[in-house]
Amino acid sequence: MATKRHHFELAKGINGLDKIVLRESRGRSAEVYLYGSHVTSWKNENGEELLHLSSKAIFKPPKPIRGGIPLCFPQFSNFGTLESHGFARNRIWEIDASPPPLPSNSCSNAFVDLILRPTEDDLKIWPHKYDSSKTRSLYFFQNNRLLLNLNEKYLTESITNFLSSWWVHFSFEFRLRVALGTEGELTLTSRIRNTNSDGKPFTFTFAYHTYFSVSDISEVRVEGLETLDYLDNLKNRERFTEQGDAITFESETDKIYLSTPTKIAILDHEKKRTFVIRKDGLADAVVWNPWDKKSKTISDLGDEDYKHMLCVEAAAIERPITLKPGEEWKGRLELSAVPSSYSSGQLDPKKVLE
Repeated sequence: MATKRHHFELAKGINGLDKIVLRESRGRSAEVYLYGSHVTSWKNENGEELLHLSSKAIFKPPKPIRGGIPLCFPQFSNFGTLESHGFARNRIWEIDASPPPLPSNSCSNAFVDLILRPTEDDLKIWPHKYDSSKTRSLYFFQNNRLLLNLNEKYLTESITNFLSSWWVHFSFEFRLRVALGTEGELTLTSRIRNTNSDGKPFTFTFAYHTYFSVSDISEVRVEGLETLDYLDNLKNRERFTEQGDAITFESETDKIYLSTPTKIAILDHEKKRTFVIRKDGLADAVVWNPWDKKSKTISDLGDEDYKHMLCVEAAAIERPITLKPGEEWKGRLELSAVPSSYSSGQLDPKKVLE
């Protein structure tokens, strides 16, 4: 049975996990699980699901939920020594009853504030004492810019011995507001604060790993990333420059676009719909679809799911975020879905990128 609060409802979800339900007056809705502070649903006024949730998603801790909007913190992918995508997505968050004020342009009353503080186990592993047996590559940064990816064959004994002496504990507060706007827009605002008492800064990478629901991946294009540099994860993160007028999909895609604009559009030809991604504090954008062969290797992803999903992820990767004690970082993501019109058989995103 749902418990109604001022801004949201608290209900039981799959496998008895607690979830938050946000509702807007015209029938739009969103759902957020306290496990991972994970948005699993975003529906329009027609009850149509706008996010993709894996047909094999596992709602059983400590397994992360596949689909929706996982939070990647304090590490994106394997850019570090933690498990892939960090630990925020498989921790139980709490409802933040008295969050600090958050300036907002939205007049929505449908929102929830959540908070994650580190457990003792988290403090032991981020970053944990260096274990060379678990390290396959190291990433070096200069002025917060990725400079070098050092593969395991170059990890000499002297380097591993030096790194083994590291033992640093970081303390933080991660606050997240999830809001459903009056026009159906979904906004996630993350605030991460360094609460260390020992004067030490910490550095992290971050991503909103958003899975969009699309009609047919072969009929989808992404606009706003043309001519930009990207790291190709399928080619050892080698750097390339995007050459196409738009990004289309015919095979597995896994790219990190760098220094991206604040607006990106996903055009769905069959559904005559455009997703508009607006972001602040998140310079990069990851574009991912596993295609057929890779899908079969992912145990919690259906073999055919790739046809109806596309990940476009607002992220901070190339230039990791560094916070001194007391400093706070804010990363904001706003998603909206608007009708697309046609011109000579092509989608016109109504100049949403302007």
